[in-house]
Amino acid sequence: MYINITDSETASNKGSSAGLVHYLEKENRLDREKAPEHWFSNGQNIIQAYEVRNALDNNIAKLGKIDAKFFLLNISPSQKEIRHLKDLYGEEGAKEQLKVYAQTVMDAYARNFKRPGIESGKDLLWFGKLENHRYYNHHDPEVKQGIRKRGESKEGDQMHVQVIVSRKDATNKIKLSPMNNSRGSNAEHSKKVGQFDRSAFKSSGERLFDEKFSFERELSETFRYANIQKKGNLQDRMYLQAEKIKQQEYRKKGALSQWQKTKKMVKKTYLNAMPKTTYLNMLLKPTREDYGFVPNGKSEKKKKRKISQGLGL
Repeated sequence: MYINITDSETASNKGSSAGLVHYLEKENRLDREKAPEHWFSNGQNIIQAYEVRNALDNNIAKLGKIDAKFFLLNISPSQKEIRHLKDLYGEEGAKEQLKVYAQTVMDAYARNFKRPGIESGKDLLWFGKLENHRYYNHHDPEVKQGIRKRGESKEGDQMHVQVIVSRKDATNKIKLSPMNNSRGSNAEHSKKVGQFDRSAFKSSGERLFDEKFSFERELSETFRYANIQKKGNLQDRMYLQAEKIKQQEYRKKGALSQWQKTKKMVKKTYLNAMPKTTYLNMLLKPTREDYGFVPNGKSEKKKKRKISQGLGL
C-alpha cells in the first residue's frame, strides 16, 4: 500500500483548487462512453466537480496568499492488494470497497493531528476521486529510455484514490498541515499547529487495509520494512532480517496468522540474545553512512570529513 502526501501534483496549492480538480477529472473526459467516476466524501458518493472546487476555495479563512490551501493524498494499493479486493468483491465491488477504505484512511489522517475537535474524517473538508489508470510521465525510466511515451497508460491493475483535503478543518476555523514536522518538543507550537507523524500515518493506513480485508502482508511489502532499509541503522536491519526469517518459517507451517500474534517476541528474543561485546558491536559503531554521537565533542561535519579523507574520497 502506497500512501503519499504532497502539496499538489500538477498545480500550486496556494491558490484555487480549480487546476487540480480539473486534472483529476481527466478520465471522465477521456472516456465519455463509461459512467463517470464521481467525487465522494463522508458517505456522499455523488459529488460534482464544481461542488468540490467551490467548497475547497471557500474554506480558506485567515490563510495568506503564500499559505497552502489544500493537500493531495495518493492512496495506491499494489496490484496484489487490488487482486485481493477483486477476489473478495468482484470488479465493481472492489471499487466501492476502496472508496470505503479511503474514508477510514481519512479518519486516521484526522486522528494523527492529535488536536481536540479533530477526531475523524467528518471533522475535515476532503473529497476523494477513484481513478482506474496511471500514465507514464517524463520521470519514468521507460520514457527516458524511449520504451514508452509520455501519456501512455501503464500496464496492470492501476486502481487508486486521490484525495484533496483542505488546509482548514470542516468548520473553517482550525489550520491543519500534514507537512508540519513537530513531534511535541515545543508543547505550545505543537498545540497550535498540531503534530503529524507521516510515517505513523502511512503505517496505520497499511494496517487498516490488512485488518479490514484480512490481507496477509509479507514483511518485505510493509512500509516499515522499506523505511528501515532506507533509514534504519545496522541493528534495525539485522532485527528486520531475523523477523523476516521467522515469518517465512511460520508461512511454511501454514500458520501465518499465528505469526501476527507472536512477532513482538522476535525482537525481544533477538536483542536479549546479543552478546554485550562482540564483533557485532564493532559493526554497530558509526560509519560514513550511520553517524552517531561523537564522544570527543567534534562536530558531525568534521567527523564526516575526517572519515572521507581517510577513505580517499
